[in-house]
Amino acid sequence: MLLLSVIICGVTSFAKAQDADKIIRTYFSGYEKKDWSIVSSQLADGFTFTSPAPDDHIPLATYKERCWGQSNHFKKVEFSKIIANGNSAFAIYNITTTDNKVIRNTEYYTFSNGKIKSIECFFGGSGAGYPTNAK
Repeated sequence: MLLLSVIICGVTSFAKAQDADKIIRTYFSGYEKKDWSIVSSQLADGFTFTSPAPDDHIPLATYKERCWGQSNHFKKVEFSKIIANGNSAFAIYNITTTDNKVIRNTEYYTFSNGKIKSIECFFGGSGAGYPTNAK
């Protein structure tokens, strides 16, 4: 019984990690495709976003207003690593902008009912952080 419990727990953890990976990749595919419906379909009720921009747990409407316009500058997103643990994950990724600049960020995600409940974005490198701030 103990072995069965350990196996089930391991399978559940693996499935959650795969789900987190898929959710994050789908979310960013919306940015690449300039399709808000893809992005919003991955976000849970009560979603919040935090970044040094400064954004402190802003709600979805404010996130869309302040951040969605950045999608116009996204050409490609490449993930260095997505590490999931239970209902949270970290992603390290590079954004290639439409003018071929590369921006590296890290984000911390929490999930609720198979959707992103919150994102905390940490700008990397020279501090460019998002496409319109790239130098």
